[in-house]
Amino acid sequence: MNAVDYRGQTTLVTGASSGIGAEFARRIAGRGSDVVLVARRRERLEKLAAELASEHGVRAEAVPLDLSLPGAGQALAGETERRGLTVTSVVNNAGFGTSGQFHDEDPERLREEVQVDVASLVDISRAFIGPLRASGNGVLVNVASMAAYLPVPGMAVYAATKAFVLHFTEALWYESRGTGLRVLALSPGATETEFFDAVGTDVAGGARQSPQEVVTEALRVLDRRTSPPSAVSGRRNRVMAGASRFVGRKRGVLVMGAMMSRE
Repeated sequence: MNAVDYRGQTTLVTGASSGIGAEFARRIAGRGSDVVLVARRRERLEKLAAELASEHGVRAEAVPLDLSLPGAGQALAGETERRGLTVTSVVNNAGFGTSGQFHDEDPERLREEVQVDVASLVDISRAFIGPLRASGNGVLVNVASMAAYLPVPGMAVYAATKAFVLHFTEALWYESRGTGLRVLALSPGATETEFFDAVGTDVAGGARQSPQEVVTEALRVLDRRTSPPSAVSGRRNRVMAGASRFVGRKRGVLVMGAMMSRE
């Protein structure tokens, strides 16, 4: 495979109103792809769509949608068809985390977390996988997290959802070999986004990457002649993810539990 040619493509990006999702939309539009921007906040989406259309001469459509509600894939497939769009690439970036002891957390908020981070991601992937495979030059990026590599006491549900995303996407990478579709599970570490505002606490601490750094890494990996099924953004994060394979399950949980207790 050569570097991805986004010209003539239409890329759907969820969680596109800010952070990593907005940066993916900017960079991919900059490479010539039309974009479909999906998130809850209509005003932000429409502002970004106007910016991208003006700066890059692409078609940019804003589709406000609450991904905590069931049926996201069918809704988006129907809406893009209604607008005369054929989606050839997808970036599933939307997601949020909760923090606290599991027995103390709000059950409804946990349900929404699983719906957005797992169920809607699967639903959207399934709704568009056919056109993506048929396009022969598209990408499917599912945003996981460093939290995917070890259980995280205090963020038990979030870490579990991201472990699902990692395993699910790596399996799709295998299933998509030979189709021209590039599939990637992207695992950022702590990043300067609104994520920690939603969580309600800075559970990561320390230095954070910028969305620009994260997306640059993702696009670099996707442009490789043979791209891997998953990638971790940031050298320090890659070292930590690699080390997680050798510490053992019990020790890994104890270490993460101690870290979260300190935070």
